[in-house]
Amino acid sequence: MAENISLAVIGGGPAGMAAAISAYDSGIKDVTIFERDTELGGILNQCIHNGFGLHTFKEELTGPEYAGRFIAQVKERGIRYETGSMVLSISPDKEITVVSKAKGLRTVKAEAVILAMGCRERPRGALNIPGMRPQGIYTAGTAQKLVNCEGFLPGKEVVILGSGDIGLIMARRMTLEGAHVKAVAELMPYSGGLKRNIVQCLDDFGIPLLLSHTVTDIKGKRKLEGVTISEVDSTSTPIPGTEQYYECDTLLLSCGLIPENELSLTAGIKINGMTNGPEADDRLQTSTEGIFACGNVLHVHDLVDFVSEEAARAGRNAARYITEKGRKNNAPEIIRIIPGNGVRYTVPCTVDTANADEDIHIRFRVRNVYKGCAIKVGNESTELISKKKRITVPSEMEDIVIKPELLRSAGGDITVSIEEGQV
Repeated sequence: MAENISLAVIGGGPAGMAAAISAYDSGIKDVTIFERDTELGGILNQCIHNGFGLHTFKEELTGPEYAGRFIAQVKERGIRYETGSMVLSISPDKEITVVSKAKGLRTVKAEAVILAMGCRERPRGALNIPGMRPQGIYTAGTAQKLVNCEGFLPGKEVVILGSGDIGLIMARRMTLEGAHVKAVAELMPYSGGLKRNIVQCLDDFGIPLLLSHTVTDIKGKRKLEGVTISEVDSTSTPIPGTEQYYECDTLLLSCGLIPENELSLTAGIKINGMTNGPEADDRLQTSTEGIFACGNVLHVHDLVDFVSEEAARAGRNAARYITEKGRKNNAPEIIRIIPGNGVRYTVPCTVDTANADEDIHIRFRVRNVYKGCAIKVGNESTELISKKKRITVPSEMEDIVIKPELLRSAGGDITVSIEEGQV
């Protein structure tokens, strides 16, 4: 016999907790958070640096402090949470198979589900780096956990491949722990991390950032001895004669994050090829009715404050779905939000303009660095928004807020695009 609950939240990180709290405050008291780790908080538990919470709490917090604020709110409300509980599958009719040491294998039937599983790092196997597989190669997040949670320094002579935010932060962290970070190599001609992290984590410590460079060889059979870094051309092909050899005992990989959507696939959810997350509408509902998604499982965010804000909307909308039994006030009028020139993707992908009753956040990332540009939202007949920007970069997520009545006035699908030469 399946156990019946109103709302299941998969994941107890910042997204899952914010969604559960929001749903509870919206009237759905029968909420359960399923978290596979031994405690709530997710990746924030190992992010001991500051910079969190400026938008949400108007003060600067460390990752554990930020998580602690939400854990306290979960406990104050008496929201159920099950740690050490691994969700194995979710069916399209919202039956969840979950296993835990405490309760064994069981099935839980929910009226609605919120996906908040977060993301994972891109491993070496996905990067096609030549060479052996010696000891000393870690993803940046693994190294972060070893240093911050286990008190173990992986190595003393370090090279970092990829300039994602975790890699930049670990360049500083390893330096502060006594390691020598020789270089950060980035395949693209621009950094994958926030500007503030480049300044605070590399520039302040004199660590060189090699743009348009990548690791082309790894030396060492049992233990890492060194890596060869080469410059690449516009097609990311290594340029002969540009090789530089760096002796090192540690290589950290910070080459992108991938939303954790294996469970989404079992639920029959349509996945966006650009984000690797579910396609979602303006209520953050996926293509499977009654299943919502938020945070890094939907698309990779740059700030956890934006994760919490998005998750709160998912929680409100899931509560509304349960309360209204999936009914809508008006016949749906669906318009598509189309990524145009210079835009990689948009979240949401569609908006039901007939039933939208709160401001719509259109979040997206650009394809390249654009200076003196404008963000244009509209279609051939109507320009809804034109917002000038001094610079847009792929590492920073853009957020356009638009009122439902303005979308209704467009009379059809709209495109979000970048136009250069506007400033």
